[in-house]
Amino acid sequence: MKRFYAATPKGLEYLLVDELTELGAVNAKEGQAVVHFEAELDAAYRICLWSRLASRIVLVLDEVQAKTAEQIYDGVKGIFWPGVFAPQNDFAVDFHGGNREIRNSQFGALKVKDAIVDSFMEEWGTRPTVSKQSPQIRIDCALRADKLLVGLNLTGAAMHQRGYRLDKGKAPMRENLAAAVLMRSGWTQAMDRPLIDPFCGSGTLLVEAALMATDTAPLLQRQSWGFDHWAGHQPALWREVLTEAQVRANRGQNHCKTRFIGRDINRRVLSIAKENAERAGVASLIQFEGGDATNMPSPPATHGYVVANPPYGERLGDMPSLLHLFARLGQQFKAEWAGWQVSLLCSDPMLLSALRLKAEKQYKLYNGALEVILANYPITEGVGGRVFGEDFANRLKKNLKGLAKWVKQQDIDCYRVYDADLPEYNVAIDRYQDWVVVQEYAPPKSVPEQKARQRLIDVLLHLPEVLEVDPQQVIVKVRQQQKGKGQYEKLAQEHEELKVNEYGAKFLVNLTDYLDTGLFLDHRLARRYIQEHAQDKRFLNLFAYTGSASVHAAVGGARATTTVDMSKTYLRWAEDNFSLNRLRGREHRFIQADCLAWLEACPEQFDFIFIDPPTFSNSKRMEKTFDVQRDHLWLMTQLKRILAPGGEILFSNNKRHFKMDEEGIRELGLVAKNITAQTQSPDFARNKQIHNAWVLHHAE
Repeated sequence: MKRFYAATPKGLEYLLVDELTELGAVNAKEGQAVVHFEAELDAAYRICLWSRLASRIVLVLDEVQAKTAEQIYDGVKGIFWPGVFAPQNDFAVDFHGGNREIRNSQFGALKVKDAIVDSFMEEWGTRPTVSKQSPQIRIDCALRADKLLVGLNLTGAAMHQRGYRLDKGKAPMRENLAAAVLMRSGWTQAMDRPLIDPFCGSGTLLVEAALMATDTAPLLQRQSWGFDHWAGHQPALWREVLTEAQVRANRGQNHCKTRFIGRDINRRVLSIAKENAERAGVASLIQFEGGDATNMPSPPATHGYVVANPPYGERLGDMPSLLHLFARLGQQFKAEWAGWQVSLLCSDPMLLSALRLKAEKQYKLYNGALEVILANYPITEGVGGRVFGEDFANRLKKNLKGLAKWVKQQDIDCYRVYDADLPEYNVAIDRYQDWVVVQEYAPPKSVPEQKARQRLIDVLLHLPEVLEVDPQQVIVKVRQQQKGKGQYEKLAQEHEELKVNEYGAKFLVNLTDYLDTGLFLDHRLARRYIQEHAQDKRFLNLFAYTGSASVHAAVGGARATTTVDMSKTYLRWAEDNFSLNRLRGREHRFIQADCLAWLEACPEQFDFIFIDPPTFSNSKRMEKTFDVQRDHLWLMTQLKRILAPGGEILFSNNKRHFKMDEEGIRELGLVAKNITAQTQSPDFARNKQIHNAWVLHHAE
């Protein structure tokens, strides 16, 4: 009886224990991504050939002390290596794990390699060659705490590489994960039932299922093994195990009556799937057909299993179109597939929620490093017909109807269509031409995560139909309070950029990469006010963001514009907006600076000043904190100093319940007029406190 361990993807350990035991292993015990066991050599050969879940099978040669690099070297060198392989064989070392002393796997592998080479030199006076490309012998080392397991990799290449899949297609699923999905779906307990994969891709799930149904060993076609050059290899015993497997496969091919159907909308991928099935020897058993998974033909009369790995995006921007895909799938299953079992692999619970199906079981697995969920759904008669989110959809329709006449009259491409009108649907929805941006406000802690997620799903499922937009042109963002540097950080790298119009001015908006798009829609009428009052003025824009107010001033005939912001990114964006409007010349300046420090030192005067400061800022790039309520009199003192006679200040901020110190303003020699109402447009009518605006000028 020899000692072994089988590596496996995380999440498959318990399944692998059962599989190894069935194949002849004893004392199988699971660890993290590994199962340790004992077996006779014939059982070990059988496990190498038949295991559908393992990644590699390793014969343990020794367990050595490994607290230090010296202990590793001494322990490995003490193994009698000529009893493992001959010096004419080349070898490689795979090293996994670490401890306080050994933190680099390459360093650990180097110590093991040196020990093996030195051992051969002392015994034979010659050294084997180290080869990284297809070595004849692979030494596998697993370091845990202060112990190092040193073993011989019996399988050689990774066991998920069955040999039938050459072109893997996009987002391939490893073969041993596919086998685990089939086992967890329940189909392996009823392999005579039909199996359908509506997102078959390169066919991995179906090929693995066909190999199971025909009793074919998954590695029957493998030509070279890690034990081929092992000194302890017994070729006659191996031939017995191999012959038995070949007989079982031939018998299974002749008797298999299971119906396998694979569908995919991508014809190129389907051709790859057919080639893979051909190489695996199961092409005659699988019916491949092109088509949309959400529009499948009526199912076979015999109830069976739908097992699939549908697309699931890793970006929030993929969510709207994927939600519609999953919602249509769920509707289809409920309408036509009663009596079937459906198992779907997915990384996002939100997508599974869109199915509106109740999972009987869920399993956590890993597709590479990505954690995924396998959910099993029994489809029963009369499941769900209720439409969710109707109250949201009705409110959205009402808003559109109310805004229709106003939008038609305005010379704008962008406007808000919904602003958390219903508290349970806590989102803001903005339209940018044929695109829609949904900003989900973080729910209060009192609202369960599942409930908040379900309501967002309702929003995203109804939006495209009500607004008549493509789901792929719906952008989703989660809006939370941003502090300091976070205000300028990117959210993504997708760069979905549009050119939009607002009262004759053109702007670049970026719908994906930042929390905000580059154009604050609630300030639209304030910008129009600037355009209407900027003729022949020297215009200053502080905390300028992407310079939209400066553009309006220039379009309105300003004599000169000065645009000041702390962010290089936003200043470049402002310059691009000027270029888009063909506004060029030295009279348009762009200054990167801490606006408050720049304001204190400014020696110039301006006829028209627009300032929209943050409510609060403690940015590391600013020398002091700023609070708009606390510091607005100080701010007005500085602005008055640079305001030319007859000039005006447009002061705006987003602080709720902001209170202007009107007495203090009068003492400064300024007159202030609240124009908040005339800067709020109908699409922001619900939120009277989204911003406030004041016009100030010198007292007569």
